[in-house]
Amino acid sequence: MAIKKKSEKISASTDAITSSLKETRVFAPPREFAKNAHIKSPAQYQKLWEQSVKKPEVFWGKQAKENLEWIKPFKKVLQWKAPFAKWFTGGKLNASANCIDRHVTAGLGNKAALIWEGEPGDSRTLTYQDLLRETSKCANALKALGVTPGDRVAIYMPLIPETVIAMLACARVGAMHCVVFGGFSSEALADRINDCGASVVITADGGYRKGAVVALKQNVDVAIERCPSVSHVLVVRRTGTLVTMQPARDHWWGEFLGRMSSHCPPYEADSEHPLFLLYTSGSTGKPKGILHTTGGYLLGAALSAKIVFDLKPSDTFWCTADAGWVTGHSYLAYGPLANGATIVMYEGAPNHPDWGRLWSIVEKHRVSILYTAPTAIRACLRAGDSWPAKHDLSSLRLLGSVGEPINPEAWMWYHEVIGGGRCPIVDTWWQTETGSIMISPLPGAIPQVPGSATKPFFGVFPDIVDKNGKPVPAGSGGFLVIRKPWPSMLRTIWGDDERYKQQYWSQVPGVYFTGDGARRDKKGNIWIMGRIDDVLNVSGHRLSTMEVESALVSHKLVAEAAVVGRPDELKGEGIVAFVTLQVGFSASDALRDELKKHVAVQIGALARPDDIRFADALPKTRSGKIMRRLLRDVAAGRNSNQDTSTLEDLSVVAALRADSED
Repeated sequence: MAIKKKSEKISASTDAITSSLKETRVFAPPREFAKNAHIKSPAQYQKLWEQSVKKPEVFWGKQAKENLEWIKPFKKVLQWKAPFAKWFTGGKLNASANCIDRHVTAGLGNKAALIWEGEPGDSRTLTYQDLLRETSKCANALKALGVTPGDRVAIYMPLIPETVIAMLACARVGAMHCVVFGGFSSEALADRINDCGASVVITADGGYRKGAVVALKQNVDVAIERCPSVSHVLVVRRTGTLVTMQPARDHWWGEFLGRMSSHCPPYEADSEHPLFLLYTSGSTGKPKGILHTTGGYLLGAALSAKIVFDLKPSDTFWCTADAGWVTGHSYLAYGPLANGATIVMYEGAPNHPDWGRLWSIVEKHRVSILYTAPTAIRACLRAGDSWPAKHDLSSLRLLGSVGEPINPEAWMWYHEVIGGGRCPIVDTWWQTETGSIMISPLPGAIPQVPGSATKPFFGVFPDIVDKNGKPVPAGSGGFLVIRKPWPSMLRTIWGDDERYKQQYWSQVPGVYFTGDGARRDKKGNIWIMGRIDDVLNVSGHRLSTMEVESALVSHKLVAEAAVVGRPDELKGEGIVAFVTLQVGFSASDALRDELKKHVAVQIGALARPDDIRFADALPKTRSGKIMRRLLRDVAAGRNSNQDTSTLEDLSVVAALRADSED
């Protein structure tokens, strides 16, 4: 049921980020959903949140005991010497055992742990007992290849069950996994291997994407020519593609694991023992190896998966993210599996062979929780309602959004067309660095506002400040910071403590700087306004690109929009919008003028685009994020030296450049 609220017009000083997004729709949690939810009311949420930030050690100590299985109890919940944290010191546990063994011991061995579908249509289901057996064999294989606790293992794979098995096997023997997205080039792979010093690489002969084979093993061969730390390569036979196997170094997964025992006792890891490295882009051009440790990370992933998604034993949970991103770590693998859930994995493109693929998977496997990115939602919206209409989506009871702010019109389509108006939507904000969800409505307790991440999760103490660290008034945009440590926070940047301190703890002294802009409305709801790097400086006003994009997408003919700035001698920056139209509509000068006026009406004359360029497609990574850095270069008419190794389709950028030159 929608609840009306009074719209507001927000103004801000030139030091803050100007926000003018208007949203009047609010959706209360469905009564029956709230009745059966883990957190059932705003009062219950508020009470627990206040406990978690006022007495964090009491709160987190209790949660750690209730949600994780410890080999040895911890002695102290938190040691904090800013900016370095140690959580649950003295305790010992194993992430793999928490995700598999304890469920088998509890009698859930025959429950489906992982349902997988390949792009060509092949499928497999692994029970928890199957997952334990295969993970143990892989763990013994790693030991046979010389991997010891603390060593690094690079995983460069398609989205197949062996990817999750390899991650859990690393955790089982105390090694750090470093999953590298399969869309990265051999050069990007080599950079990450060399930075972490991986001794073993796990890959596949190839993977399927849009009907074609991605040459993963070939990329590995090129990469490790300049990676002296690599001694062995373990190769899964996925596509049957002919690959070169170097004797003594390269081993076929099936043959090598076939010689291994299916019993491998889990390594007793200290709570602060490193669990994984995951690389994220750095402003200097050098990727940052984000380090997460065992106890705190696993608790953050497990508790947030349980509470934010209201996860129940009967749920079938599909997170569409690749394992190469943190979303795949926390909500494809560790979070749901720690809760004993059934997860769904799909290998390929969401539109292969057509735009019905996502919905056919939901129908076939009776998915109850779907967690995907706004870009995917907008792409499906553009493809039309006819595709989901062909499939029975009645199994869905909860929807989630992740990766970037979701514009209200896409939120509404997701809610009405995919959720049938009955499914709460959890619009989640978090980062690779935070490890788990930080801001999100709890689906049984918090009213959902299209476009807003709403409230902080337990133990999360956010604030919105100006450049001097002073809190800004309600309604004003500012820099999003976190004031208190939380269990799943990154511990450092691999090999570079100083960079960790400078990047995250020095820009706004004494607090964690997220790099995002945000505002808090008069009801306390938090609105993420995008990366600070994406904020426009127009005539002395700092404007959120996300809000201009949302205004454009609210027009009935617009499917997707990306907004960037270009140098302007008079205003500092001009606003350039790249717009993709709904199927069946054509670009025209009249429509261009109409859209400019539409933005001015929705936000104000200050946000009126200087230029609108129509495009058949926008440049996106394989994970679905729009590469705005490339669009900034196109808008400015300059050549780009940006890394395009994760770009889904290089021809999109070429087409945009050609259009700009006409």
